[in-house]
Amino acid sequence: MPKKLILDVDTGTDDAVALMLAALHADLELVAATTVNGNNPVVNCTDNTLRVFDLLGVEVPVYEGMATPMIRDDFPIPREVIHEKGSMHGLELPLPKPHSVKESRRAVEFLVETYMAATEPIALVPVGPLTNIAMAIKLEPRIVDRIPETIIMGGGHEVGNTTPAAEFNVWVDPEAARVVFGAGLRNVVVMPLDATHRALVSLDDCRRMRESGTPAGRAAADFIDRRITAYDELQPMDTLHTAPVHDALCVAYLVDPTVVSGRRVHVDVETRGELTIGRTVMDTHAVSGEEPNAFVAFDADAPKFVSMLIETFARR
Repeated sequence: MPKKLILDVDTGTDDAVALMLAALHADLELVAATTVNGNNPVVNCTDNTLRVFDLLGVEVPVYEGMATPMIRDDFPIPREVIHEKGSMHGLELPLPKPHSVKESRRAVEFLVETYMAATEPIALVPVGPLTNIAMAIKLEPRIVDRIPETIIMGGGHEVGNTTPAAEFNVWVDPEAARVVFGAGLRNVVVMPLDATHRALVSLDDCRRMRESGTPAGRAAADFIDRRITAYDELQPMDTLHTAPVHDALCVAYLVDPTVVSGRRVHVDVETRGELTIGRTVMDTHAVSGEEPNAFVAFDADAPKFVSMLIETFARR
């Protein structure tokens, strides 16, 4: 039986690859996608998500979610500053405009209603800021006991990508992230930058995806090529002409947990520090005395991850 999942996305280039992997892998059943303010304004994230599904010819409902962080009034810095720094995402994915439309229900309400009524396991995979998830927990605290597994892309232990201390998804809405990590969710898995930066995809890997000739293979290659160009310019990886595809690693973990390695630790989020706001504090030495609340991936098997992408996208 395929594993059911809901992807919560702020669709830019790596979300797009994650959506394609979730929609096309034979071992997965993508129940829905929910969108959230993050890489782009939520309306653009929704539009981009619909574009991806239309390209693949799959029918997956899309529910639009929160347009601002849970407590803060707006995005932490002007959008134009984000897009000035590089063209890793852009407001619109380079795909045809969608012909499908979003659902009328809002994402938070959909999440609460779906999990409270679920009769079989549905993994929750948030790969953007955690605003929708925190708001769902606030709206209906009992949802915590109804979500069997949560795989989060976010945070960093030794690595930050937005500030020296913080990863983007957590930095956008640190209060929401703190709610989620402190909620008592079962089976929480975290994919921080420490792991995703070890699951790098190369230009040669993109060539192999493109040579498959499928819409998914060509699109994934284009998205990852764009990421490689941006990373080479702004945040060069240890291996030049490679880039992480953060969000897709969460989906790959659902298919094969051995794609990463790590251990259980206690994770919390800094919400007030002048220099450290948005930092995920991972208690790797058990200093706090708090019980571990998450399995944190600190390493990844890049060849296994890349092979999964290439093989899956070659089929469609």
